[in-house]
Amino acid sequence: MTASIAEFTKEPKIAYFSMEIGVRSDMPTYSGGLGVLAGDTIKSAADINLPMVAVTLLTKKGYFRQELDIYGRQSEFPDEWAPDRFMTPLAERVSVFIEEREVIIRAWLYIVISATGGKLPIIFLDTDLPENASQDREITHHLYGGDTAYRLKQEIVLGIGGARMLDELGFEIKKYHMNEGHSALLTLELLKRHKKDIEEVWDERLIWDEEKVKNLCVFTTHTPVAAGHDKFPYDLVQKIMCKIIPLNIIKNLAGHEHLNMTLLGLNLSRYINGVAKKHGEVSKGMFPGYTIHSITNGVHSFTWTSEPFKRLFDKYLPGWANEPEIFVRVGRIPDDELWNAHMEAKRNLIDHVNRETQAGMNYDTLTIGFARRATAYKRADMLLSDPERLARIGEGRLQIIYAGKAHPKDEAGKQLIQRIFEIKDRLKDKIKIAFLKNYNMELALKLVSGVDVWLNTPLRPLEASGTSGMKATHNGVPNFSVLDGWWIEGWIEGYTGWAIGPSPDVPADPARDADDLYYKLEAIIIPTFYNDKHTWLRIMQNAIGKNAYYFNSHRMMRRYVTEAYIR
Repeated sequence: MTASIAEFTKEPKIAYFSMEIGVRSDMPTYSGGLGVLAGDTIKSAADINLPMVAVTLLTKKGYFRQELDIYGRQSEFPDEWAPDRFMTPLAERVSVFIEEREVIIRAWLYIVISATGGKLPIIFLDTDLPENASQDREITHHLYGGDTAYRLKQEIVLGIGGARMLDELGFEIKKYHMNEGHSALLTLELLKRHKKDIEEVWDERLIWDEEKVKNLCVFTTHTPVAAGHDKFPYDLVQKIMCKIIPLNIIKNLAGHEHLNMTLLGLNLSRYINGVAKKHGEVSKGMFPGYTIHSITNGVHSFTWTSEPFKRLFDKYLPGWANEPEIFVRVGRIPDDELWNAHMEAKRNLIDHVNRETQAGMNYDTLTIGFARRATAYKRADMLLSDPERLARIGEGRLQIIYAGKAHPKDEAGKQLIQRIFEIKDRLKDKIKIAFLKNYNMELALKLVSGVDVWLNTPLRPLEASGTSGMKATHNGVPNFSVLDGWWIEGWIEGYTGWAIGPSPDVPADPARDADDLYYKLEAIIIPTFYNDKHTWLRIMQNAIGKNAYYFNSHRMMRRYVTEAYIR
């Protein structure tokens, strides 16, 4: 065993499993919010010296590199990178059986090092080995790539292979935390290990010690959309997955129609949670009979604070990075210094936009940002739904910056991007609109810190949490958002930002949402920005002191420790 891994196996650990983990932009092992949240989780765990090890897939060809033509038509290309630039290959090997072939898995070790002195290992699983068949070498190439069979193979490697790799490396695991259902097959590996020690039983189902496995497992669901939960037909499962435990036992735990990874996680976890209070309620409705808690997401404060604001916080709020609750003292910061920090971040963004798109944006115009996965329910084009009204409201007073990737198979998402390009060209003489390609962590930080308002327009209640708006608050940028996910908890109208549409207990009404967006933009947001700087600065201050102080991953992780890990 290598010395570098040995230092991490001396005490029991919490194992955090996630299909994607984003720790840095130049390691494309993430596609969006789920992976970035996983990275923030791990960084905060390192900061507070939490005994944790993370497990994920290597995905050597990344998610994809996005190219856009002049009409906004998206093309996808492999985003290849060199793991040996960032991490160390380990000698240990484990195997799983896929389609009755033995598939060898190796691990790469990446160490997250905190400024506080904490270190946390991430184990990246890799099947691209010469001893594997060519089709098996590709299992860890593409994040969310391929078909249903490819996805099942990846989830076998992650869940079953990951649990075996931790064992092979010498880790003692006291909790397995599944970040979404992708890794839920690890529960079957644990069932296989934990049979009841009895000589004879009258029913085979009694052999499997489900209670022991439940006590080891924590399950976090992120998906309030039924179609978003991974399900695999049992004929595919029988063809691809080796027999871990009898199929009838799996069906009792994961559903009789198909293998539902969320059901498997729910049935074999003692602690289950959604990622915002509203999402917890929605999840209870989707899965009645289960006790589902809620721990609202947060973001890693140090990662998502821009350099101008880091300097400002270091000056007036020392200790903020590892104690984000200090943000409540934001009133210590003089208004002119708060504004100057914002304008420095804004100039950095506008210069980048103009270099990349030749949009000709300027520093003084109210700038709205919208950047997230391009998919239909996020409604990226709501702001553009009435171009003539938008032009009347915003001509000469508004500029808009977009970014986001559509999944290669999401045609509706791709059409959304084309729609934005169409309106961009139509309004080019009245409102400057830019779309930045290859949205990643580095670009996200530029956007959330450099715009004046962060816009979010999901169709309720389909936003589980959302974290980009939390990142904006760390840079004094207020949110203008539909009341869904975390914003229900963070919103105080006119104080931390503004709501779009009705309250969460009223059925969603897309027409009302769009009308409210335009009304508040014209009657409240634009006049306040240009004519009442004092109020605007108070809202910026409140975004930090009321939102960033709470919606951070340090607070989130402390809740996981007390509510999930030490139970």
